[in-house]
Amino acid sequence: MTTTVLNLSKVSFPEIKISWKIVCFAGLFASLCLLVFYVWQINDLTKGSYLVNTYENQISKLSYENKNLEVSFAESSFLGSTLEKIQAMNFQKTTSVKYIQIPDNSVAIKR
Repeated sequence: MTTTVLNLSKVSFPEIKISWKIVCFAGLFASLCLLVFYVWQINDLTKGSYLVNTYENQISKLSYENKNLEVSFAESSFLGSTLEKIQAMNFQKTTSVKYIQIPDNSVAIKR
């Protein structure tokens, strides 16, 4: 009786046959896809950092040029107004400079 009960209570599941070739191929394919994605991401990241570096260099060059232009504008506006005042006062350009000679004994001495 035990044998018949055991035979009836035994449930059999069909065996699933796994093709290891397909599993290995799928794993290899997934690994290659992940490797390609990794290389693509690194390439994109490198391009981004290169662009940022290029733009920072351009910004520093433009800032330097801007400072030079501000200085030259300030100098030109100062010189322009000074030249207008000089012309209004009828100043003339010097051609020769003559110094006055003062003898040593004619200078006052503090006591």
